[in-house]
Amino acid sequence: MAVRPIRFFGDPILRSKCDPIALSTPAARALAEDLVDTVREPGRAGVAANQIGVGLRAFSYNVDGDVGYILNPTLVEVRGEPEPVDEGCLSVPGFSFPRLRYPFARVTGTDVDGNEIELHGDGLMAQALQHELDHLDGKLYIEGLEPDVKRDALRAIRQADWFRV
Repeated sequence: MAVRPIRFFGDPILRSKCDPIALSTPAARALAEDLVDTVREPGRAGVAANQIGVGLRAFSYNVDGDVGYILNPTLVEVRGEPEPVDEGCLSVPGFSFPRLRYPFARVTGTDVDGNEIELHGDGLMAQALQHELDHLDGKLYIEGLEPDVKRDALRAIRQADWFRV
């Protein structure tokens, strides 16, 4: 279908909790295709629907050559002690900051036809699953930063060329 433009920090849709998506509809199929097309761009591990301006619970992923999507995902398990990872976001381009993430995550949801999907993994996959679920709940990764890091991050973001008030 199409590679869709990414919404940036400051866009209200990124702070809104996404609604469930109706399955087996042309709109669901089109969104899934657009999410997959958009995540295939170089340097992308995941794209949430609200990052392309759609307030529905869906995201795509592209981790270690595994590309796909999931609709109405739910985080069902995290495991291990949270570990510091450098994390970036397409909606906060040009930056990465250290934050804590669980080393393992498992998510369930469906495909466009309602068939159950389970995604799980450690490392980058665990990080991507947690990051994209946060997006669908209206949270950006910078909210999980340590207070001093968050203050410095917000100061740097406000100076970015792409930032709009």
